[in-house]
Amino acid sequence: MRKFVLVFVLMLFGAQAAYAVSDSLFQVALLQSLMQGEYDGLITVKELKQFGDTGIGTFQDVNGELIALNGKVYRAIYDGSIEIVPDEETVPFSNITFFDADITKSQVNAKTIDELKNIFNEVVKANGRNQFYMATLKGTYSKIHVRSELAQQKPYKPLAEALKTDQREFVYENLAGTVVALYCPDYMDGINTPGWHLHFISDDETKGGHVLDLSIENAEMAMDIISEFVMVIPNRASFNEKDLAADMKKEIKAVEVK
Repeated sequence: MRKFVLVFVLMLFGAQAAYAVSDSLFQVALLQSLMQGEYDGLITVKELKQFGDTGIGTFQDVNGELIALNGKVYRAIYDGSIEIVPDEETVPFSNITFFDADITKSQVNAKTIDELKNIFNEVVKANGRNQFYMATLKGTYSKIHVRSELAQQKPYKPLAEALKTDQREFVYENLAGTVVALYCPDYMDGINTPGWHLHFISDDETKGGHVLDLSIENAEMAMDIISEFVMVIPNRASFNEKDLAADMKKEIKAVEVK
C-alpha cells in the first residue's frame, strides 16, 4: 500500500494516461452530473480498462449497470441478464481501480445490506475513514436483490425521475457470485456519494445489477485501500451548464436504496 497521496485531477480526456497508477481510483465524471441527466459517454470501455480491472458504473444512456471484475467489463441489462460489453461502448460515469487485496476476511455473515455495510465500515474505521476502498465479497447469496434500468432517450430526465418508471428489480435465491463495492469518504460529497455503493455479478455471468439488499453466510471478503484519486470530466455545454453545486442528497438516496 502506498503512502497517502491524494491526486485530485480535473482534466480533459486524452491527457489522463500519465495518471494511470496501480493504486489509484479513477473516476469518470461526477455522480451529481449523472443524477442531473448527463448520460452521454465520455470515454470508451477500452479506455476505461486502462485504469483498472475492478469497479462499478453505467453506460451511454444509462443503459444498464456496469460491473468490472477480473479485467472484464459487464453490463447488467434491464432484464437482469448479463453481457460482456464491447470495447467501443462509452461510459458517462464509473469508478475503477486495479484491485490489490490489502485486507481479507473469511466467514463474513450478513442478513441485510445494512449489516454488510456495518462490517465494511468496521474495516474502514480501523484503517482510515478518509481513504477510498474497493471491496469484493464472494460466496453463495441466500438472497440477492438487484436492479437495472431501461436505456434513456433524449431529452434526458434526471436519474431519480427516470428510475421511477424505468427501474427493473430482481430477487434471486441461492445464487453464487461476487459483490463489487466502492467506498468514498465524506469529503467526496458533491463529487460522488459518501459511503458504500454495491454492484453484483453471478459466477455464471448470467445475473447481476445494482444491489438493493442481500443475505449471505460464510462469504470471502477482500478489500483494497486506495490512496490516490483521479477524475476526468467532460468539456461540453451539457455538462458545463449543470448546477453541480445543487444539493442532490435526497435524489441520490432515492436511487441508491429500495
